[in-house]
Amino acid sequence: MDGDSQVTGRHIFFFNETRERGKEECTADQERGGASDLSCGLSGPARIIFLITEYSWNVRYYQTEICVNKGSTVIMRSYYNYPAEINRVRTTVEKSFWFIRTGAEPVDLKEDPEYKDRVTYSRNRKSCELQIYEVRERDSGVYKFRFITNHVTGRYTGEPGVRLTVEELQVQVISRSDHQEYSDLQLKCFNKCDPDGFYRYVWFRNGEETRSMILYKNSQMFRRWTSSTDRISCALSSSKMHRSPEVYPPETSSVSVSPSAEVLEGSSVTLTCSSDANPAANYTWFKMRNSNIKVLSVGPQFVFSSIQSTDSGEYYCKAENQLGWKISFFTLEVKYAPKNISVSVNPPEILEGSSVTLTCSSDANPAATEDGGEPLTVSENWTESVLSHP
Repeated sequence: MDGDSQVTGRHIFFFNETRERGKEECTADQERGGASDLSCGLSGPARIIFLITEYSWNVRYYQTEICVNKGSTVIMRSYYNYPAEINRVRTTVEKSFWFIRTGAEPVDLKEDPEYKDRVTYSRNRKSCELQIYEVRERDSGVYKFRFITNHVTGRYTGEPGVRLTVEELQVQVISRSDHQEYSDLQLKCFNKCDPDGFYRYVWFRNGEETRSMILYKNSQMFRRWTSSTDRISCALSSSKMHRSPEVYPPETSSVSVSPSAEVLEGSSVTLTCSSDANPAANYTWFKMRNSNIKVLSVGPQFVFSSIQSTDSGEYYCKAENQLGWKISFFTLEVKYAPKNISVSVNPPEILEGSSVTLTCSSDANPAATEDGGEPLTVSENWTESVLSHP
């Protein structure tokens, strides 16, 4: 009952005009068999403030906790009561509804944009059943029933309401055994709403229902010799259209470099490995040096804070989850200015009148060029005859 309908002061209860002792609150939550009069008043000159007959205000819920799976239909039931008369005026219910959102006033689910096309009410005398179709995870919350009567203060919301939890089925990998071309997987269709395994389940392999290698009578466990490209999902046998997300090994893995322009020595460079996988993949970075392989780091990114020319080379990342793995290769080429410049003389002993070759060489990427812009393939030679002086 709304707050403005409360009576203040010391209360005295009368049952069939006989004072009930020990009553200090103005409520009428008891049933005394048959149609009885229960009145509530204040001690003092004005003895009776209002008269209530038969029953008090109340709402009962068939269930106060419900867990359902995404895509299913949920049913909530409420049973309610109210005084047959108040101050000799017969009570009639003008509106009854369920709600989850409250603003200035509770919003009827049938008028709520999130629900209006997915809910129905089934009303009988002093009961109201709510059905919500195609429930979503965001539908989780506390739903309450409210009814409004013809009396000014005759509005009542039932507490504590019904707590709805919407869960999605999940395929869990229980065990895995690898073979040369296949993997032996033991999977479970995990359902938080079915902790005791009462429901029956079906399994799908690459979108097609499969009945082989089902474990246990309720089919909640599944074992399969599966290739590295299989996608596996499950569903309740009563609702095959609402399947769990597919689980599958990493696919289409790739490596990207940032910044995407030329990699210059001394700059900060980030290598990022990505893949399509469910469950999400874990990543490991490697560098190949001749016939040796070195593990660099774990994680989707590998960062060079100040990259050096010696960091050039072949890299690869391994994307792996419980269902398989995928490898992506990447060649990193670092650009740098000429360094280790040197000049050599041939022959080392110079005689007057002989031919001498000076050779300039350096380490650079791209290769260093002469003034004319032509690259020096290996080195640039300059040959001159040594002149004699008088």
